[in-house]
Amino acid sequence: MGQMITIEGLTKRFGSLTAVDNISLSVGRGEVLGFLGPNGAGKSTTMKMLTGYLPITSGRASVCGFDVVSDAIKAREKIGYLPEGSPLYGDMSCLLFLNFVAEIRGYRGAQVKDKVNLAIERLELESVINKPIETLSKGFKRRLGLAQSILHDPDVLILDEPTDGLDPNQKHQVRGLIKDMAPDKAIIISTHLLEEVAAVCSRAIIISEGKIVFDGTPEDFAARSSIHNAVTIRLTGEDLDRVGNEIESMEDVHRIETINETGVLRLIPKDGAVIVEKVSLLMRDKGFKVDEIFVERGHLDEVFRDLTIAN
Repeated sequence: MGQMITIEGLTKRFGSLTAVDNISLSVGRGEVLGFLGPNGAGKSTTMKMLTGYLPITSGRASVCGFDVVSDAIKAREKIGYLPEGSPLYGDMSCLLFLNFVAEIRGYRGAQVKDKVNLAIERLELESVINKPIETLSKGFKRRLGLAQSILHDPDVLILDEPTDGLDPNQKHQVRGLIKDMAPDKAIIISTHLLEEVAAVCSRAIIISEGKIVFDGTPEDFAARSSIHNAVTIRLTGEDLDRVGNEIESMEDVHRIETINETGVLRLIPKDGAVIVEKVSLLMRDKGFKVDEIFVERGHLDEVFRDLTIAN
């Protein structure tokens, strides 16, 4: 996996405010990096420096081996960028805008038509393609912004809140597109949606106050939750007390939580151990009437708060 994006000691100051504080990371081909953090953490500022929209105070960044400062044009040729807020030319039609972007990217003649038509198809923009951009809904503007970012089939995608303003069906479509493109690209997605990490990302980085506070897989992220690998079971009411007594003898169970009075228990394992098989066997061997049993992946919002508020 070659490194397509490299950031070393990247820092951005606005007067006395340090918005991005000496962060380093790399992203390889085939990776989809979820870039998360609370408002004001430095996500968009980092992306703007990486794409050349903001000057770097100190440190360096490169895209496909091209330094974003000394080889700015070559670096930008490799990037597809969807900025925050979908800045677009409102008086243009969607088709005119995409043709304009294609020509700026250096395409001419039939190439323009081919590139634009493919972007329209992939983002399902046919129904609005001749409408003025200023008349579009927020969701269609976001999809148009994403279309321009992938039009030239870049090696690197930098997407700032790509599903912002989309309805559930549109989010599903865009996430599917990202997953389809991922094997051949390095992709960074800035998002507030923790569900997006599990849906499309192979890795997650969380920054808080300009510093990286977590870097790992979505599984590593979920594993930090206090209920990771907990087992929730729903039983008939008469079995509730008997089950509790049996489970208390299981050495892998840290504690038992009663979720409500209708026979729902949550079993918290010690040190995140996998206990579902043992619990299932116990239920079967003791003849308990289990209506439902499932494993908790973990509460991502709990982990997010712990990492960012504590910082």
